[in-house]
Order: sequence, then C-alpha cells, then structure tokens
Amino acid sequence: MSDQPLTLTRHLLTREETTTPPEDLALVMERIAVIAKRISRKLIHATLGGHLGYSGDTNVQGEQQKKLDDWTNQTFLEVFRHGYPVCSIVSEEMEKPTHYERNCRGRSYAVLCDPLDGSSNSDNNGLLGTIFSIRERARGHGFDASDLLAPGSRQVAAGYVLYGPATQLVFTAGAGVDIFTLDRELGEFILWREKVKMPRRGTTYAVNQGNASRWHPGMRKLVEHMTSRKDKASSYALRYCGCFAGDFHRILLEGGIYIYPGEVLPDGKVTNGKLRLMYELAPMAMVAEQAGGRASNGNVDILDLTPTDIHERQPIYIGSTEEVTLAERFKPES
Repeated sequence: MSDQPLTLTRHLLTREETTTPPEDLALVMERIAVIAKRISRKLIHATLGGHLGYSGDTNVQGEQQKKLDDWTNQTFLEVFRHGYPVCSIVSEEMEKPTHYERNCRGRSYAVLCDPLDGSSNSDNNGLLGTIFSIRERARGHGFDASDLLAPGSRQVAAGYVLYGPATQLVFTAGAGVDIFTLDRELGEFILWREKVKMPRRGTTYAVNQGNASRWHPGMRKLVEHMTSRKDKASSYALRYCGCFAGDFHRILLEGGIYIYPGEVLPDGKVTNGKLRLMYELAPMAMVAEQAGGRASNGNVDILDLTPTDIHERQPIYIGSTEEVTLAERFKPES
C-alpha cells in the first residue's frame, strides 16, 4: 500500500466519470461509510452491552426481529435524516419508505437497504453484512415509491459492507467493483482492491441444503450434478454461512455460485424464494455483473426484472458466468 492511502471519499471524487455526478456519490457514500463504522463499532461491544437476541417484534416480512435489526435500521434513518441529496429510505425492516421532503431539492436519490444481512448469525459471532442500493428519484416524485419500481439496471450504485475479521465495503457505480477496508486507527475506509474481476469458474457453491426436500426437481439435479463429479478439477465444495454478503464475498474473490431457489409447496406452486429483489438481489447483481459475473432468477437476468412491490422476492443464482449458465440449463425454477 502507498504512503498516501486512498480513502473512499477521495477515490469517489477522482474516479472515472459515471452517469451520476461524483459529488452526489461522495455525499451518499460518506453517510453509508458512517453507518458502516457505527455498525462495526456496535458489533464489537454488542455481546457485553446486552444488544443480542430477539427484540420481541416482527418486521414487515413476518420475521422475528433481532435487537440489532432495529438498531441498524434506526441508524440508517438517523444518518440520512439530514442527508441531502437522499430523500427516501427503503428498508427490509419497514413496510413503507421513509421520506425526508427537506432533502428533495433538485436531483435526489433513494437508498434501499438490508441494514443487517445475516442477523441470525449475530448471537454466535458469525459473519454479518449490510447491503445497499442507490437509485435516482424521478423529478416531481410523490411520497410513494412508484418511480423506484424499475429494473435493477436503473441503479446508479450498489454494494455491501461485510463485518468479519476486517470490515470491508464493496462498491460499484457502473465503472467496475472496488473494495475498501476500514482502517480503525485512521477511522477511514481505504482502497484495498480496484476493478475486481470474478473468476469465470469457481470450485464452491453456497446454498441452504437443509431445504433440499422442497426444491424443484431441476434444482435438485443441478446440485447432484455439481456434487457427483469424481475428478477434483470439476467438483464443487459446499460453503455456506447464512449471510448473503459473506457467501457472495467469497464467490466474488474466488468464483463459484450462490443459490437461494424457490420452493415447491404441497399444492405444487413454486415460491419466489426468500430474498428481496430491490434491496438484496439487485444490488448484488450489479456488483456481480460489474465484476464480470452473472445473476439470474433461473430464467431471466436479475437486472432485467421490473418489481411490482418494494418487498418483492425472487429466486437467485449468482456468481461466476459458467456456474450461473450451468444452473439455467437445469431449468431449476420451471
């Protein structure tokens, strides 16, 4: 690393031109960096501070909330309350968007997020993450989110933060994928790797194999194909931690595929899986494609899907191009 480390803000202000003004990206990403630092610090002390376990509430998804789920969501709302040019927050933890009309002056944006990805890992010191998407709001938009219901290709930036042995922020604004590591002494995210490229093929797959009995036959055949190879060069090993950001991060750097399929119900209908399109799948798909990978729901590229609801779910097959193309050939959702 050079004697003059490149901070996130400095990198954003000097990076290649994108369709979004660099000063706007810098303003938004500075606040996401602040949130990431607060969460990272909170996680260090959560065990001793009594902040683990369930809060007793449920979110809009009908899922039990961890105490940290609510705290991280409130952190997003607090940091962006006076966070021009962001005038809307869409979160996994809220039924409806939160709007800050004072921030809607001229060109404005929405931040869509899963504030604490993998929160079930919080009680066992496992990997956790934050996933975010940035979209530009339409001029003259109202208090609803109708103008945001557009394909993921309309995102202006996306990424995630991974809270592990190091806190890393992975980010793209359509000009490649960059990874920053939090230097706790400096209190800054420092550029670690620039224009990351995902290998075209990997040797691992990530899936909750405990749900296999409810998978579509095509999905079961896909996993059987990947795990029945006899030679080491073409075999795959299962690596799954239960945090989408954590599982995807390995694949971004080493190749492979992450899968969260739909499930076949007793009446024969197939669900759309568990993960939400707008603030989990679309941002990860943007990162994957910018790194040379792919993301599909088994039939259509994730970034081509137009949501009908901010909490819409879709299946996901994301990772190296060879593995995602292989998955589609098995028609795992048909």
